Amino acid sequence: MLVLYETPAGFALFKLLDDGKLANPDSLYKSFQTADAANGTVKLQAFHKFENTVDALSAVTALVEAKVPSSLQTFLTEAVSEKEWKKQKLVVADPKLGSALAQALNLNIVSDASVLELYRGIRSQLEAVLTGLSGNDIAAMSLGLSHSLSRYKLKFSPDKVDTMVVQAIGLLDDLDKELNIYAMRVKEWYGWHFPEMAKVLNDNLVYARAVKLMGVRSNAANTDFSSVLPEELELELKDAAEISMGTEISDQDILNIRFLCDQVIDLSDYRTQLYEYLKHRMLAIAPNLTTLVGELVGARLIAHVGSLMNLAKSPGSTIQVIGAEKALFRALKTKQNTPKYGLIFHASLLGQTGPKDKGKIARMLSAKVARAVRVDALGNDDTPEVGLESRAQVEARIRQLESKFAAGAARKGRQNFAKTPKKYEYNASARYNDTNDSTLPKAPLPQTPHKSTDDSASSSSTPAAPSTGKKRKLEENQEDDAEATPSKKKKEKKEKKDKKDKKKQKKSKD
Repeated sequence: MLVLYETPAGFALFKLLDDGKLANPDSLYKSFQTADAANGTVKLQAFHKFENTVDALSAVTALVEAKVPSSLQTFLTEAVSEKEWKKQKLVVADPKLGSALAQALNLNIVSDASVLELYRGIRSQLEAVLTGLSGNDIAAMSLGLSHSLSRYKLKFSPDKVDTMVVQAIGLLDDLDKELNIYAMRVKEWYGWHFPEMAKVLNDNLVYARAVKLMGVRSNAANTDFSSVLPEELELELKDAAEISMGTEISDQDILNIRFLCDQVIDLSDYRTQLYEYLKHRMLAIAPNLTTLVGELVGARLIAHVGSLMNLAKSPGSTIQVIGAEKALFRALKTKQNTPKYGLIFHASLLGQTGPKDKGKIARMLSAKVARAVRVDALGNDDTPEVGLESRAQVEARIRQLESKFAAGAARKGRQNFAKTPKKYEYNASARYNDTNDSTLPKAPLPQTPHKSTDDSASSSSTPAAPSTGKKRKLEENQEDDAEATPSKKKKEKKEKKDKKDKKKQKKSKD
């Protein structure tokens, strides 16, 4: 059984003298406790030395990617003949490299967990087993090769190019949050002394610069704000300072407020510089994406996915809802309508679209973004031709939808104008009922006493109101009559039918 071992100096091929030791890997460490024991376990059969650092770097990069380097392939074919390979097995530490060797050279590979102890033992006694190389030489070679490999990955990895964009957009968002917090603190702190100033100056940076120049509000009349404010705002600010209702503050307070204003001004200047840096980096890395959606939206899309290559692998439907994952999965879970857009909503093209057509434009724009990102990530051309063409197509679609909406609105307007107006109908308004204003319970009606015979004449002339009992009897009689009328009608119909039947029978007899 042969063992392949990779070193910074080259490839080593050892022969395992006793194959049965791999059957018990737990006790394999005893065979490498001393140099003599290690030489009695494995024996160096062949060694391939790297010619220079470039050769070593190319071989190591291929091994990292689980590929068989050409130098290793020639070494294995020259060191051992084909007849011997049919009898021998090759022990490899990396299973992926073992499968690649098996496909390339048709070898019997052993790369299970039992070989790890064997490699650990060879590494511990490498100086004794591999003659001609000292431990210091191997350490220096491994350090130099690791540095070369790290530089190669940073230089040629396409995923690392956009790392600066991801960091820059993250820092830009953090700066915006900090600026808002600091500016709010300045306004709240200085607002106790000059509360009317916040209504005159809305911009945070202008507010901080004005506070730094003026200090106490009593100095507003003698302060020149021409470098910060226009003349109209300067006059309005001075007039407000004269009639201000704020409290007085000490010199120590205004000193600390000015320090805070310096922080706001410095952070604002640095944010402007960082935005310009991000703009130039986006134009260099993804010119088509920047032309289509802008540098901020493009950078946020890249940062959200992780890299430009990951964004290029995403379809248009995924790009459309990037940033709205919570809403998407909540809608799928509750079986509601899914969101139409995520981070792409902040693109300038969607801002130009009406609310009814935003979903259509977002779907079209996300498809164009997927195409532009693939050109930026995988193409060799750095010109934004694809982005300009896609942007023109999206703008044409927006104009088409707007024209359809305008035509439909005009058609509806003509139809509404052609309709005849309704005639004027007078609706009498309900009158106010004064009796509803009273909250007192209604008093019962007084019972009429029994009248004597002497009053019969007067009663006959003026009829008295019927009592409640009589009213109920009348209502019951009316209800009985109403119920009885349909039954009477039925009886009359039956009698008429009977008479007709009798007449017919008589005629038939005659």
